[in-house]
Amino acid sequence: MLHDFAFSALAERSDSQPAAWRRPFLRWLDGIEAGWAIPLLLACFVIVWTIYLSIAYAGAGLHPDVLETWTFGRQFGWGYNKHPPLMGWVAGGWTAVFPLSDWSFHLMAMTNAALALWFVDLVSRRFVTGDKRVIVLLLLMLTPAYQFHAQRFNANSVQLATWPLATYCFLRAFETRAMLWSIAAGLTTALAVLGKYYSIFLVMSFAFAAMAHPQRRAYFTSASPWISTAAGLAALSMHLDWLVATDAAPIQHALMHAKSNLCTSLRDSVFFLLGLVAAMAVAAVTWIIVAGARIRQFPAEMAALNDGLRLLAYVAVGSVGLPVVNALIMGTDLPSLWALQGLFLFVVVVVCGASYRIERFYTVNLAMLTAGVAIAAAIIAAPLHALYRNNHGYEEGRTFYQQTAQEATRQWRELTGRPLAHVGGTESLALATTFYSDDHPSYGLPTTARQPISDSPAEANDDRGWVSLCFRDQTDCIAAAESAARPGDYVKREFVVQARLFGWTGCTRTVVAFLVTR
Repeated sequence: MLHDFAFSALAERSDSQPAAWRRPFLRWLDGIEAGWAIPLLLACFVIVWTIYLSIAYAGAGLHPDVLETWTFGRQFGWGYNKHPPLMGWVAGGWTAVFPLSDWSFHLMAMTNAALALWFVDLVSRRFVTGDKRVIVLLLLMLTPAYQFHAQRFNANSVQLATWPLATYCFLRAFETRAMLWSIAAGLTTALAVLGKYYSIFLVMSFAFAAMAHPQRRAYFTSASPWISTAAGLAALSMHLDWLVATDAAPIQHALMHAKSNLCTSLRDSVFFLLGLVAAMAVAAVTWIIVAGARIRQFPAEMAALNDGLRLLAYVAVGSVGLPVVNALIMGTDLPSLWALQGLFLFVVVVVCGASYRIERFYTVNLAMLTAGVAIAAAIIAAPLHALYRNNHGYEEGRTFYQQTAQEATRQWRELTGRPLAHVGGTESLALATTFYSDDHPSYGLPTTARQPISDSPAEANDDRGWVSLCFRDQTDCIAAAESAARPGDYVKREFVVQARLFGWTGCTRTVVAFLVTR
């Protein structure tokens, strides 16, 4: 009790007589309702974490998921063989404006994360003003979702932005039951589904929340839910048509995760929940410190939530509970990273549901903590990570992507005198070569190949040949490459690639290249 009183007195004294170093933060906090403080925070977030990624992965290529996303986006489609199309659309649109480089994709990933936080703030400002708005964002920045998860831009991370946007529109539709908000709720929810089919749990959570809410009768007897449904189905119509035409290829890919027995699914569900708790641990402990003795009011505050926050609380419960129920029924695996985009719901409900004012003392300290973590990551952790990976590499071979792509392209041109048109082999090296080769070949073998090596759709039938790339220890890949080409039609070569970081040499690995010239 004395400890809490001492901290309360310190907070009050700091607010009334702030130290000089606190005053710029206080001026920044005064700008929240003026409209410039949140954009400034998000701009700083993008800059610092883009710097972190550029340093941490210097000398290494982009993650295979990012390369795959770019490969999808090279051609517009209403769907792709593994995933719905939103991730490819974003990557394709981004590279139409920004250069094809690692830093550009790091910037894209962090811009997506900042956009997600902006949409979260749209939700928060429905319930609170001032410091609590920024506290929600700062707590989320202490989770791994908006930096480390976001940097791997794929079907999971694209949901970081679509979920809070769809939630905001659903909240407004539920509150107002107006036609425009109902249409917006349907369209943004469809957009989330076009990001990843896992978003069906967001749709189900909206339905669950609406049915559990005290105003369910008013909502379901209005036209709002039916307008939203119609708008969502209309937005999905072209993708649904594409699914029918392709025998639902992405759904078949998704069903590959439904091969577990009950015991395995139960274990995965436990680890799913524990993983989410771990992701929220730093933010949760920080909030407990900020709240102090007032944390004892938490049960009463959750029971007294207003209608809007109660709706969000039900959505939050559904976003975690429904995937677990599905996993147990259908026998699917359930990694916790699939649900990180929904963590904002819990933070919004807890912070916005708090009935007490947060002293500026704590808000400034939280801002300092968040900024300190980001800056330390950029200037200390990032160089150490880059040095370690230069010496030890990655399992998927990211350290050698650029060297492999350049050497394979050089040998192909030297042998044939023409640009490289197609590349296959182990997925990571093939994807990397499409990106880092000056020829930017198509990923996947042409239909002239006896047997495709990748699971990408075959490219146009031509006789320009292809290159298949495998690491020497990947015997299955080498066997598949030998099977795909007729004897006498290819040249088999090996070359050693070495990691380099700002002139420092690192680990090495041997690549086997099959140059099929027919």
